[in-house]
Amino acid sequence: MSIVTVQLGQCGNQIGHEVFSALCSDIRGTHGLCSKKENESYQDSCKERFFCEEESGVPVARAVLVDMEPKVISQTLSMAARSGHWKYSSHSHFCQKQGSGNNWANGYSVHGPRHKEAIMDLVQKEAEKCDRLGGFLTTMSMAGGTGSGLGAFVTQCLRDAFPTSFILNHVVWPYGTGEVIVQNYNSVLTLSHLYHSSDALLVHENDVIHKICAQLMNIKQISFRDVNQVIAHQLGSVFQPTHTAGGGSGYSRNPLGIDWQVRPPHPGCSIPSTNKALHFNTSIANLLILRGKDVHSVDLGSFQDSSLYTSWLNPQDAFNAWKTPRAFNKYEKSAALVSNSQFLLKPLDSIVGKAWNMFASKAYLHQYTKFGIQEEDFLDCFTTLEQVISSYTNL
Repeated sequence: MSIVTVQLGQCGNQIGHEVFSALCSDIRGTHGLCSKKENESYQDSCKERFFCEEESGVPVARAVLVDMEPKVISQTLSMAARSGHWKYSSHSHFCQKQGSGNNWANGYSVHGPRHKEAIMDLVQKEAEKCDRLGGFLTTMSMAGGTGSGLGAFVTQCLRDAFPTSFILNHVVWPYGTGEVIVQNYNSVLTLSHLYHSSDALLVHENDVIHKICAQLMNIKQISFRDVNQVIAHQLGSVFQPTHTAGGGSGYSRNPLGIDWQVRPPHPGCSIPSTNKALHFNTSIANLLILRGKDVHSVDLGSFQDSSLYTSWLNPQDAFNAWKTPRAFNKYEKSAALVSNSQFLLKPLDSIVGKAWNMFASKAYLHQYTKFGIQEEDFLDCFTTLEQVISSYTNL
């Protein structure tokens, strides 16, 4: 089943480019211990999911690129084309010459309604190219204006236009030390709106990825591209095809979408994270993806320990594992964990608390009210996220 990716804002477009580069590199790379036939099946499944072919034979990403400024989209299109291994369609991007100024309300209330028809027309055309549409993946930041505000608006439009399709929002959590002064407002508004229209949120924290770059990869001068490449590698390891749960040899299903659709989260709980360890927090559900050597001999008993999970779900139902002997991006063996757990409680509570302190003193509210976002809208968003925090706290 095919996935249409919608890249939103500077962060979303840069990460989207790195994701498709990682997927293409994996397709072209070594295939571990699997047979030639199985490797070809894996490659075909990946191409069907993320790419469509042009007459030249170069895979074309199933993606729509959206930004309110042209610079990043132009760079992204150019870098993909220069690789010679894949590219974006020259007709699947939308940009303007005026950004959102790091203002969520500008992206959501102004750019969204103004450009809805043009953006959704591009999405519709990409969806129609799919023989079997599996759903949508959006990539976006929470801290800025276009990715977060316009991203939340586009997600609502996707839900309205494709009510039965799976929508997964990949969101990048801002640095705790701050990127923009109103990032906590933008984050609260983003998360609360996505909560009502998305099937699941997949979260990466910039602070966590930065530590990976510094401590595990020993990168001295860490750039945004370093961070984005780590994020893309993790996403690729999750989204590349795996065998079905029954152990068959087919690569026909989307493991993440299927997994969350057949085991929906508890009301109030729908934010999985890929940046976690399993200790000292309670999980609703965990999905483990194993690739490469010895995947079928791995002891997974510890993942079914009842102490890891909430009491209202059987641990055997809460845990799922997907396996394939086909290696990912030249790694002999690899594992990726997607977890819906209490891991994000602390950063979520921190963002809500900081935003509430600013709101209580009415700091910067005029920047939002001038675009139609009123104090009552903020209060509704706070209420939504405080309910999420309460639900996760009481797992």
